[in-house]
Amino acid sequence: MSDFYRENILEHYKHPRNYGTLQNANAVANDSNPLCGDRMTFELNCTDDGVIADIAFTAEGCALSISSASLLSEHIKGKDVAELQRLDHDSMQELLEIEVGAGRIKCVLLPLSTLRKAIINLQKHHG
Repeated sequence: MSDFYRENILEHYKHPRNYGTLQNANAVANDSNPLCGDRMTFELNCTDDGVIADIAFTAEGCALSISSASLLSEHIKGKDVAELQRLDHDSMQELLEIEVGAGRIKCVLLPLSTLRKAIINLQKHHG
């Protein structure tokens, strides 16, 4: 891993974007990785037409999970929730700009699974 990518991951870990809570969240979800203890909560404020107007997360975890959450939150803010359905394992590695080994991929995918749960919760409550 080059120094640039390592520094970018550490920057997002030390100063995560969209970290915190929302006053007006209309979708919330929690998820965890029991194998390593990473835990995450995403809160969304979605418009009636499915655009993620605001996003926030809180997390306890490793540099990869928190950096991934920070990068994903920046990427998805202002986009349609359908964009989440197009994101996958490869998309998350592209956001990080590194290839993650099998032993750490669950750390990188935790934010995506948590966000997807938030969207499911939103759809359940808003038909």
